[in-house]
Amino acid sequence: MTIFGPVIDTRPLFPRERRALLGLLGSLDPQDWERPTVCPGWNVHDVVGHVLNDYLRRLSGGRDGYGGAVFASDETLPAYLARVNEEFVRAFRQCSPQVMIELLAHLGPELDALWSVRDLDAPADLDVSWAATDLTSPAWLDIAREYTEFWVHQQQIRDAVSRPGAGDPDLLGPVIDTFLRALPHTLRAETRPEGTVMRFDVTGSAGGVWFVARQAGRWHMAPGDTVDEPVAHVTMDQDVLWRLASRGITVEEARRRSGTHGDLGLTSAATTLLAVVR
Repeated sequence: MTIFGPVIDTRPLFPRERRALLGLLGSLDPQDWERPTVCPGWNVHDVVGHVLNDYLRRLSGGRDGYGGAVFASDETLPAYLARVNEEFVRAFRQCSPQVMIELLAHLGPELDALWSVRDLDAPADLDVSWAATDLTSPAWLDIAREYTEFWVHQQQIRDAVSRPGAGDPDLLGPVIDTFLRALPHTLRAETRPEGTVMRFDVTGSAGGVWFVARQAGRWHMAPGDTVDEPVAHVTMDQDVLWRLASRGITVEEARRRSGTHGDLGLTSAATTLLAVVR
């Protein structure tokens, strides 16, 4: 049983998610680009610029081997990311929406091609720190993390301009599944006897059931047919889950909108689930 659970291959989903994003952006009025989003200080234009930053950064590093911006002295990873993301967003404020749409349409297939030849079980280009800080991430988890990034930012834009979409279970389901791979790291401070099991239910058409088990001194994702009776159980709606994991809502709000049963320490920890770097 691997700590990260079974492989999630999100690569076929990137073109679908991007088509939905480009269709959305092409339909926006000029005033829509100025609407504020849940990302503090960023409007729709800024979030699109941030997505472009992700495209360019991954192509520059993964395809071209370019290191990019360097850490400042004593700078933590969250501080570094906040700084370089803000620098890029500010620079792209001088670019028109049409230019950014054209860049997304051009660069997206380049990124698809880069990932299409990756060995999913090979070490990741960038480790997923919210899944583990002491283990090398597999490539599939790194790629899936990027898929969640793009999907979440599209949903944030849709929220800002009141345009539904991209909630198809085929698109949202892998986001939920990927985010829940943060559970072993989320529970890391909760020491329990070997074999202790926790269950996490996500309701909605893109939801399902996930289990985490204590094995060899740490928590692992576990298949449901191999575990004992859970000592803790969380039930959360799919919309609450993705917003909690990306901190679109607070932990307190997520708890108010969820159900818990059993071991209080485990349910309290699990409902702090975070799948972004902060």
